Amino acid sequence: MKTFFYILAISFVLAGTKIYSQTLHAGDGLKLIFYNITDSISGEYYIQEDGTISLPYLGKIAAANINIDSLKNEIYNRYSRLYKNPELTILPLIRVNIFGEVKNPGFYYVTGSDKLSDLIAKAGGTTPDADLSDIYITRNGKEIQINGQKVIENGSKLDDIGLRSGDQIDVTRKWFSGTTATIVITAASIIASVIVTLIYRGIL
Repeated sequence: MKTFFYILAISFVLAGTKIYSQTLHAGDGLKLIFYNITDSISGEYYIQEDGTISLPYLGKIAAANINIDSLKNEIYNRYSRLYKNPELTILPLIRVNIFGEVKNPGFYYVTGSDKLSDLIAKAGGTTPDADLSDIYITRNGKEIQINGQKVIENGSKLDDIGLRSGDQIDVTRKWFSGTTATIVITAASIIASVIVTLIYRGIL
């Protein structure tokens, strides 16, 4: 049975506080942004299959299945030994799969500060048949339903809706979209033709 998750109804945003402990996995990454150093080491770095991430001047660091806040603190502390009071922003890059009624379905990297509209834009936007009010997130075999239209209107970030690494986002089709309407009309025409034929032959 599908798990229904209504964002506005239960006020999922709790003054910016995460209600889960986000962790990263192999294939995810980190985006490092330095503001007050001259070394060109800002960039995106990705976790390898062995669960480690290689960062400039730090070498390999265990990064998989570790609380993100703890990981960020460790990285900042290590860079603090090399640079005095480094101004550093560390953004987790989680890998998610978006499909359904988007123009370019596939895997994309997003940060928690991105919005649902940003993720959809990465996928080329929606098709004319998309129903943003009926989006499903599949995680560990369970489906979570969200009203994507309300999420976008509310300006919520992906952190706010609890998006996690490995999530699959299905943007569904409108029940009576142009495509569906064509199928229904075609089916109705076929049925009508069959009925007329049966009547003509005296079967009905």
